[in-house]
Amino acid sequence: MNRNDLRKIDFSLLIVFETLMHERNLTRAGEKLFLCQPSISASLNRLRQYFDDPLFIRIGRTMEPTSRAFEIQQNLTPALDTMAAALSHVNEFDPLTSNAVFRIGLSDDVEYSLLPSLLRQLRMEAPSVSFVVRRTDHLTMPNQLVTGEVSLGVCHSRDLPANAKRKCLRGIRPMVLSANSITHDLDLDEYCKRPHVSVSLNGEVTDSIDRSLNSLGRRRHVVLAVPQYSALKTLIEGTDMVAVVPEYVACTMIGQGGLRMDPMPIVVPELELSMSWNATLDNDPGERWLRNRVAHHLSESGKLISSLVTAKRAA
Repeated sequence: MNRNDLRKIDFSLLIVFETLMHERNLTRAGEKLFLCQPSISASLNRLRQYFDDPLFIRIGRTMEPTSRAFEIQQNLTPALDTMAAALSHVNEFDPLTSNAVFRIGLSDDVEYSLLPSLLRQLRMEAPSVSFVVRRTDHLTMPNQLVTGEVSLGVCHSRDLPANAKRKCLRGIRPMVLSANSITHDLDLDEYCKRPHVSVSLNGEVTDSIDRSLNSLGRRRHVVLAVPQYSALKTLIEGTDMVAVVPEYVACTMIGQGGLRMDPMPIVVPELELSMSWNATLDNDPGERWLRNRVAHHLSESGKLISSLVTAKRAA
C-alpha cells in the first residue's frame, strides 16, 4: 500500500478494531467509545470487508479474535501510538476550555483516600474535562497501559512494558488502624494478640508483614480478608480488630472519627507509590498537564500526611 491508498481508509475504524481486541464485546466497546452497538456492528462489518477476514468469532458472550486479527493488532498498535504522539505535538491543551476524556488507573487505596481531593482540584482547573477511573494494581496495569485502557496509572508498580515510564511519587508507609475506644499503647505483644483484618485484592492472608513477624519468631492471626478499603472503617470501629493500611488511608479514616492510628511495632519493607504512563504520550500536552497535576497533588498530600503522622508520634 502506498500513501495515496491511505485516503481510502477511515481511521476511526482502526480505533474500533483496537477497542474490540481489548473488550471482546460489542456493547463494552461501544460504551468505551461512546458509540451505540449498531454503530460498532456496522464498523466491524466494514473492517471485515476491508481485511477480507471475519476478525472476530462469537463464542458465547465474547468475540474471540481470529489469527488474522492478532496479526493486525501486532502491527497496528505501535502505528497508532506513533500517530497519536505525532499529532499531540500540534494540539495545544487549555484545561479551562478542553472537553478531553482522560482514562486513569488507580489502586483501591489511592481511589479511596486521594482521589476525592485530587478530583476537586482537577475540576477547578478543567471544568469540562471528563475522567474515567479504572481499578488497577501492579498485576493489571502493564496490560492496561499497552492496550490503552488507561493512559496513566497510579499504584505500587513492579514490572512495566518496555515503552512505559514511571515516576516515584512517595513512599507507602504502613500504619496500624484500630478503634479509638482502646487507649493503651499498641506494642508488639498487643499487636500480635489482636485479631487482624487484611485488605487483599486476591484474598491472600499472608504478606510481607507475616514474613517480618516470622523473622522475629512472632505471628499474627488474620480473621478477615476483604478486597477493598471502603468497608474497613465500619468493620473495625467498636471492635478489638486491627488493620495495617497506608498512612494516607489511615489519615482519611481517622478524620471521620471512631478510629486511631499507630506506627507499626516492627520494621516492614516500605513500598513506593508510583505514576506510570505510556512513553508515546510523554509529550502529549493534555497528558503532561494531568501528570503534573497528579504528581503535585500527591506530593502536597504527602507533606500534609507526614506532618499528621509526626504529630501523632510526638503525642
